[in-house]
Formats: sequence, structure tokens, C-alpha cells
Amino acid sequence: MNPDRFEFRKWLAVGTGVGIQIGEADLSAIVTRVRPTGARVLGATTITHFRERPAADWGAEYTEFLKRLGGSYLSATVLLPRRELIVRQLALPGVADRDLASAIALQLDSMHPYGEDEAAHAWCRIGRSGAVLIAIVRREVLERYIALFSEAGIKIAAFTFSAAAVHSGARLLSRPPRGGFLALVECAGALEIFGESEAKPFFSAAFELPREDASAKAAAELRLPADAEPLELSALLPAPKTAPADYDLSRNALAYAAALAGACPRLALPLNLLPPEHRTSTSRVMFVPTAVLAFLLVVVLAGLASIAPIEDRKYLAGLEREIARIEPQARKAGALDRDIEQARARAILLNGFRQRSKADLDALADLTKVLQSPAWVTSLEMNRNSAVLSGQAEQAAPLLKVIDGLPQFQGSEFTVPLARAGKNEIYRIRALRKGSTR
Repeated sequence: MNPDRFEFRKWLAVGTGVGIQIGEADLSAIVTRVRPTGARVLGATTITHFRERPAADWGAEYTEFLKRLGGSYLSATVLLPRRELIVRQLALPGVADRDLASAIALQLDSMHPYGEDEAAHAWCRIGRSGAVLIAIVRREVLERYIALFSEAGIKIAAFTFSAAAVHSGARLLSRPPRGGFLALVECAGALEIFGESEAKPFFSAAFELPREDASAKAAAELRLPADAEPLELSALLPAPKTAPADYDLSRNALAYAAALAGACPRLALPLNLLPPEHRTSTSRVMFVPTAVLAFLLVVVLAGLASIAPIEDRKYLAGLEREIARIEPQARKAGALDRDIEQARARAILLNGFRQRSKADLDALADLTKVLQSPAWVTSLEMNRNSAVLSGQAEQAAPLLKVIDGLPQFQGSEFTVPLARAGKNEIYRIRALRKGSTR
């Protein structure tokens, strides 16, 4: 991030937020106040066995917690359990913002196993890169949590997930390490790993493996050195300037990241799975721009009222004459632009059809040359944008570099974790085709 832009964003970091992490049996809640000079943890609590208790019971416990801290007006940012979400990263280089929604819609059904009406999703571009982060959850799960928190009387501003909160919280008051990193946190019996590198702007995965094995797999995925030292997640987030005496950041890092994102939602990734009709706003600071704009509007109206009516009519008449004079030319220019654009689109379409067959055959020939015994391919799916290969090899990890070295492919990655089959590793690789216009 540009240093000047980061400093500007930092001075916009003003707000107070509540972060809630949904655990296997407990809810962890943290209230954090953010200022450009640093963050302060005002309070933290754990609501035990919330799934087994009446919602009104633990909801009253949460309300009392906020009341003690003077935060009754706050709405929470809730982290949904990672095991109930599908998180995907989609590479769409060169796709303009206005076309992202259409490009994602074309591929969304292939990213989850649910029916067409059974899934809810949210997405956003990661910074200024060509990568898009997509979160998918079963609508049944989402509605269950909406009903649960509504019954408990808890106001919710956002349902998000750990990776989005960590990405936002790590950039709120500080900058992540240059050149890439790995950050670990244990959650619900699994090891969550977050990372970034020059090869991949975003990485998030949960492993049920020892730390060393999980870190090695994540480092390979990010193209980081094998001996890259992973960080604890608490070291990646801005350290609070003050906190309660019994507060342990390492045990509550995810809830803390959610509170940071909730305190400054306009500076966080806009990944919110909660439907708009169920969202509630929280921060009082958000009303400041409205008050300023209202004051400016009053000033402008007072200035307009002081202009003599006759001068207004003369000015408007002159504008109408000028508009009437220029409007025919503007219509002709617009029609000409539309004709040119249609002709250009037809030419591009015809050229693409002519070149597609040759490019497909060349890509298949390149893959056949490099994927030789003892590695083999059991299935190959290829379209204009990517190729998906499944098969077995004694060492599957080097295949990413080999495929990326081909003239037609880039950005190869494993779509599923590697598995063993005797002496071989079972792999499934997805590689982007160079020149893709997705």
C-alpha cells in the first residue's frame, strides 16, 4: 500500500465496534475503540454453552455486558464458523469493476455443492489486485443464526468470516510484513492459517495437521520459502494500547479482528453475508458526515434564496437555449459511438472463434510434453480460461512450477489438499490460461 494512502486511511480509523466469534460451545465478545493513535479493548466476555441455553437468557447477559461499557447502541460484527463456510478466491485479471458481478455469476454454481436457491454469497475485490474473494454459506445456516441472534435481542451489523476480518484488521492501524507472511491461530480443534505473498495476494485455509506440516503446505501454496517462520495471529493485528487485566489477545485474536473491522466498516473488506434488511448501524460517528452535509445544504439553500428571481430566469433561459443547440449533435455522436462499438465487438468475436481451436491444441500439446511418466493424468477439463487436471505423481508439488513455466499457463494452484495413494500423491490442479479475458 502506498505510504501516503496508508497514512490517510489511518486518520480515518475512528469508531467503536463489537466483535463476536461463534465457537463450538461458547460465544466470545470483545468491544474495541479505535482511534488513529491506536486501539483499546474496552472489555471482553465469554458466553458459555449458548447453544444449550435459552436465547433470551444469554442475550440478556450480552446486553448487560454492553451496558456496563456504555455500548448499548453498538451492533456486532459476527464471525460465522469457518467449517460452515466455503471460501473461494477467484482470479479475474483485467475485469473492470462494473463487469465483476456478471463474471462471478457465470462461475458461482461450480464453487459449491448446494442447489441454486440453497446458497447465499458475498464477494469483493482484494485491494487493487485481480483477485476476488467469495464467501458462500447455506441459506439454512444463515437463517438459523439470524433467528438465533434476533431471539436473543442482539443487534447485528454484519455476518462475516475470519479471513475477511483478519485481512481488514491487519491493515487498519499497521501494515502487514513486506514480501509475504503466514499467520496461525487455533480454533475449534483446527489450525487456521492466513497468508499473503507476491504470488498470491490472499490465502486462508483450515488444517487438521501438525503445525509444521500445515505451515509447509501453506508456504508451498504461497510460493514462500520452505523455512518461512509463521507468526501467531495476535502478532499480525495491531496490539491494543490498553486492555482489561485478564484479557488474553492470543486466545481472542479472531474476535478482536472482528471488533476492529466492525469499528471502521468503511475501511474493511465489504464482505457481509447478512441480508441488508437485517442489518443495523451502530457507530455514532457515522452521523457526522450527514450533519456536515445537512449544514452545507442549508448554507447553499440560503445562498440560492438570495439570488434575484429575474436573474435566475435569465440564466435558466440561456442554459435551455444552449442545450437545445447542442442536443442534436450529441445524439448523432452517441449513435456513432454505438455503431463503432458494435462493429468492434463483432470483429473481436470472430477473431476469437478463429484462434480458439489452435490455442486449445497448443495447450494440450504443452501439457502432454511436461506431464510424463511417472506422473499421469486421469482427467483433464479445459476451457478458454483455465484447465483442471487430476491425476497422480510421486511428487505433486513441483508440478505447479512446471505448469507455470509453459507459455500458455499461469497461476496454477491445488484446488484440493494433496492425498496419498501408495507411493504417489493424488493431485487436482487448476491453471489459468494466459491471455484469458474473464
